Amino acid sequence: MKAVKIVGCTILLFISNLALSQSQNFIVTLDAGHGDHDYGAVYNGHIEKNITLAVVLKVGKLLEKSSGIDVIYTRKSDQFIDLVERANIANRADANIFVSIHCNANKNPAADGSETYVMGMSKNASNLEAAKRENAVITLEKDYKQKYEGYDPKSPETLAGLVMAQELYLDQSIVLAGKIQNHFIDELDKKSRGVKQAPYMVLHKAYMPRVLIEMGFISNPSEGAKLDSEDGQEEIAQSIANAIISYKKEYFGNDKEDLIEKPSDKMGKEKTYKSTDSVIAPKAIVKTPEIKKPEIKKPEPKEEIKPEAISGVASFKVQLSASGKKLDTTPSNFKGLNNISVTSEGTLYKYMYGNTSSYEEAKKLLAEAKAKGFISAFVIAFKNGKKVSVQEALKQ
Repeated sequence: MKAVKIVGCTILLFISNLALSQSQNFIVTLDAGHGDHDYGAVYNGHIEKNITLAVVLKVGKLLEKSSGIDVIYTRKSDQFIDLVERANIANRADANIFVSIHCNANKNPAADGSETYVMGMSKNASNLEAAKRENAVITLEKDYKQKYEGYDPKSPETLAGLVMAQELYLDQSIVLAGKIQNHFIDELDKKSRGVKQAPYMVLHKAYMPRVLIEMGFISNPSEGAKLDSEDGQEEIAQSIANAIISYKKEYFGNDKEDLIEKPSDKMGKEKTYKSTDSVIAPKAIVKTPEIKKPEIKKPEPKEEIKPEAISGVASFKVQLSASGKKLDTTPSNFKGLNNISVTSEGTLYKYMYGNTSSYEEAKKLLAEAKAKGFISAFVIAFKNGKKVSVQEALKQ
């Protein structure tokens, strides 16, 4: 009977995911960490798998009230889902973002605060230890040695050869993670331990902007009790939902929805994310503006001056992808799109489409890019040759 029930749930999830993959809405995949015989961390009677599921269901309920957002879940009950399957649920649905929710734990009961991870090959010992703890879940999976051939959960660094997949959505993942931490600080007065990188298997296999949230320490008596309370879960769910809605509004061209009712009166001050603990902050792309003088000849038309070349004028582009591989900016390399520009940041190349001073036009360019298959494309803004947030660009 249990097997039939599980198969039935799987079929329903597949049908739901198929329908959502055809949706034009912003698709959010919510992942409640652990489940069934995988309890996660257990301290003082607080069980991680139960807390993560409760918060995920609350976040989903809030997001479902917001127009233009579809929500899918890797689990909605006490189930065990393989790590790679959690990512594949999001992949099959063509989700715009993947958010995995967890609780932290430490032998030191005084440890507290939240942190949000993006996929990365950090050499920080505590980050690797956190990834090692979460990745150890794969040993509970059937035939895990064959399924994850070549990967050692006790040594997360074995993911190091798979850098390209992590780079592709790194910038967007950092932005989303930063928003989550900012909302925790602004709305809940929660201690922030930063935005960090670590080689989490569940993030590695999701091909979209993706983050893993450690909401707080259940090993801390006070924080654990808060996380395991109805009020505490409602508060943190509202902050996560608000951060997701804020990310959608800024990067996916729809600014009609309002944030969910705020847990505190601190809301409304979107600030630059700051922390002293292993922070990764999105770096501004500094681009030397090229000013082209208009031709004087008649009757030939004047040569267009690019928006970012005019002092004080904001311009918008659509970032298509980021990669360690350098490509020629020919239409054949970008599914027929022309007017492609590229910037380099270290070993990473960022490819952008279009260039306009109109945000409305930028949203049309974004729609064109998505129609060509660049599902995770997003609008970015520049002012005086420097990258700024879309919100800042729209203030002028």
